[in-house]
Amino acid sequence: MTDKPTTNVQYYEIRLKGHLEPRWVKWFDGLAITLVEDGDTLLTGPVADQAALHGLLKKVRDVGLPLLSVNSVETVTKEVSET
Repeated sequence: MTDKPTTNVQYYEIRLKGHLEPRWVKWFDGLAITLVEDGDTLLTGPVADQAALHGLLKKVRDVGLPLLSVNSVETVTKEVSET
């Protein structure tokens, strides 16, 4: 039996109503920021734990754009093989 590396990091997709101004990009370091054609902004990426998620949601609040949704998303992972 081979143990696979595990991590508790969860990936999230946070949707905001409106486009995030460029000045906020550095504040969400580590998250991909996508300006969607329908006028929304998607923040996607890894979040270490629930405390980090709550901190991130506080930043979203401070930006002033309405929060539309927060979803955990599955990511495609590759198995690490030992040679």
